[in-house]
Amino acid sequence: MNRRNITRRKLLKDGTLAAVAGTIYLNLPVKLLAGDTQKTPVVLIRDDKVISPDGRYDSDVMQEMLDKAVMRLTGRNDVSSAWGTLIHPGDVVGIKTNVWANLPTPAELEQAIRRRVVEAGVTEENISIRDRGLLKDPVFMNSTALINVRPLRTHAWSGVGSLIKNYIMFTDKPWDLHPDSCADLATLWQYPMVKGKTRLNILVMMTPQFHGVGPHHFSKEYIWPYKGLLVGFDPVAVDSVGLRILQARRKQYFGEDRPINPPAKHIVLADTRHGLGTADPNKIELIRMGWEEDSLI
Repeated sequence: MNRRNITRRKLLKDGTLAAVAGTIYLNLPVKLLAGDTQKTPVVLIRDDKVISPDGRYDSDVMQEMLDKAVMRLTGRNDVSSAWGTLIHPGDVVGIKTNVWANLPTPAELEQAIRRRVVEAGVTEENISIRDRGLLKDPVFMNSTALINVRPLRTHAWSGVGSLIKNYIMFTDKPWDLHPDSCADLATLWQYPMVKGKTRLNILVMMTPQFHGVGPHHFSKEYIWPYKGLLVGFDPVAVDSVGLRILQARRKQYFGEDRPINPPAKHIVLADTRHGLGTADPNKIELIRMGWEEDSLI
């Protein structure tokens, strides 16, 4: 197969993408999925109705946002075939979530993902949604597929809590990755329980936290209703887009450029040092869907 001549458009035309989309990013450059532009695709989808005035999530809107993003990313026109390119009936699926009490992955989104995994033919006993303790979770221990989902927030050690960092629970010694602002978090993606298994990355941008002071700091003053999801095959590209949005919000709020401290260097280094994905904004194709007001990017 001549990789240089393959485009997403060609794959869609000859039907090959339907068979390989769930694994194409394991075997071919993820940039191929973006088509002739040869850029790495990231979908930004927002909906003003996903959060009610009293702060509750609308589960139907959340499901619709997720499905639209997955359809756009896979190039499929219906929900079933879109998810079918990612998850197969024989898969054992670990959904790596995040349970930080102040800003957890919304339960409505977790269940939206589970629903589609079940509809793709995976049995309930072969699905687990977990953050901590996954090293002893039978599903994660035997997983063939991972879905990576977490909210974006500032972080006292790594600059931001990101999709790349979300896999830190795959090591029993997370402190070994703390030096130099957690610069080498991308090495997590080479661990046997992780390597080559991630089918989808979802960075939750519902109410991101754009500022914090010290470990585990949280204040409602520093979150805002962005009402979005960033979705992609490449965790580095998705994190890179999320970081740009967070930095834009900081400038909007503080009235000046105020870099995140410590810098989230692990995102760039995941690209330049570890070759995990694409961090350069010029090499990312941002696909916008839905509500556009104050998108900040």
